[in-house]
Amino acid sequence: MFTALEKQLLNDYQQGMPLVSEPYSEIAREINLKGFSVTEQEIIDSLSSLKERGMISRVGPVFKPNSIGVSTLAAIAVPANRVDEVANIVSAFSQVNHNYEREHQFNLWFVVTASSQNEVEQVLEAIELQAGLSVMNLPMEQDYHIDLGFPLWC
Repeated sequence: MFTALEKQLLNDYQQGMPLVSEPYSEIAREINLKGFSVTEQEIIDSLSSLKERGMISRVGPVFKPNSIGVSTLAAIAVPANRVDEVANIVSAFSQVNHNYEREHQFNLWFVVTASSQNEVEQVLEAIELQAGLSVMNLPMEQDYHIDLGFPLWC
């Protein structure tokens, strides 16, 4: 299911992405020190393949909430027969980081990140208008850092 290179990438780069102008070249250099012989393009291709197969959702930074821009958690009570439709509406907004279904009356949850509180509110209003459903806005009161990185293969 995973190549040796994909396993190495998933283990080593959940965190600590090189902060350089050519990070994939640096990753290739670092991985080659561990006995591989790969190019920058092979790193890019492997990450693209992982994304296409749904094994990863994105490669990019994670910032402390509200340190760059403004964000909020939101939820919608969506009728079961409209979950896919409404999820697609929500996902169409570039300000939506991700959305997911939960087993609850409020069954579709998502995070909106924007440059200002006003923009967050505009996105929530637009989602309400397009979906025809009320959005519950749940702004963060206190942040907690949970490190979700863990070794996948030993």
